[in-house]
Amino acid sequence: MTSHDTFTFQAAPTRVVFGAGRVQELAEETRRLGLRRILVIASRRRAAEAETVADLLDGAAVAIHAEGEMHVPSRVAQRAVSRALDERADGCVAIGGGSAIGLAKAVALSTSLPFVAVPTTYSGSEMTPIWGMTGSDGKVTGRDPRVLPRTVVYDPALTTMLPAQVSVTSGLNAVAHAAEALYAHDASPVSSMMAVEGVRALWQALPELVVDGADLHHRTRALYGAWLSGACLGATTMALHHKLCHILGGLFDLPHSETHTVLLPHVLAYNLPAAPHAALALGDALGTSDVPRTIFNMAERLGVPTSLKQLGLPTGGVEMVVERAMALSVTHPRPVSAEAARTIMHSAFVGATPGWTSPATA
Repeated sequence: MTSHDTFTFQAAPTRVVFGAGRVQELAEETRRLGLRRILVIASRRRAAEAETVADLLDGAAVAIHAEGEMHVPSRVAQRAVSRALDERADGCVAIGGGSAIGLAKAVALSTSLPFVAVPTTYSGSEMTPIWGMTGSDGKVTGRDPRVLPRTVVYDPALTTMLPAQVSVTSGLNAVAHAAEALYAHDASPVSSMMAVEGVRALWQALPELVVDGADLHHRTRALYGAWLSGACLGATTMALHHKLCHILGGLFDLPHSETHTVLLPHVLAYNLPAAPHAALALGDALGTSDVPRTIFNMAERLGVPTSLKQLGLPTGGVEMVVERAMALSVTHPRPVSAEAARTIMHSAFVGATPGWTSPATA
């Protein structure tokens, strides 16, 4: 059990600007940082939004680089770094989800250029010093303070066009950040409070967004929850769930938020019996005594994928992931053997209802 009697907490130095319409303050925020030659980074799907952002920068945008891709392939990162240097950029603005923000992090890691993040999903990457890039041998991740945005502008109005399925899976991705933060070996009272509040806000908002994606109140609640959950991920150490997701993304190019959505209930079913404090906190936030099954049932009810097979993982992929996972040194509430990892992965592969043992009887 994680003790809150002794702990260390490092707050991120990132400035957070939150509220509907606040993207209009982007030029002011970049001027605060002294930026005069800004490279705007986005994915191809967000090219139109990147144009809008460039227009908001009062002439400071020198170019738009709309080449962000999922899992940040190293070749894509290299092109972005070269573009920033060629344009003599003194900073970047990234608009979009994890693909765009991950690419801006790759530029910052290589060049130390500051950047401002404008998230349009609930992935939470913008609140972490964690970077990731994918090469021929899979995905490599690391922590470096240089990849933290100097400022994050959260404007819920930018998320109203997110499709229902993306909203749900992106939101459950954020829930995964908070859930693992609750049983992280370096959890603190502050990170735990943020985690519970983040999960509660997301859990209340996500079903409403399937009914009405333009509902600005619930968009605001979801983005608020995503911010808190991302901050938890940045303040604690990732465990089994995130490591498995990184392996799956790097080896098989599975979609990021959908992979989190599928895996989360199965990893929690394994870990929570050994982390009763986390089980109780999550149960309180979700209003349930069976956290894994409640998350799984919500995913089913809201029509998002519930199996890795649906996402395109080949049958032989389970064993490849188990082999990679066993080579990692990660702290868990409960020891993870190859057999345990195989059971988790197989359940997620077929989309089985997650098994659950109460912490009181485990």
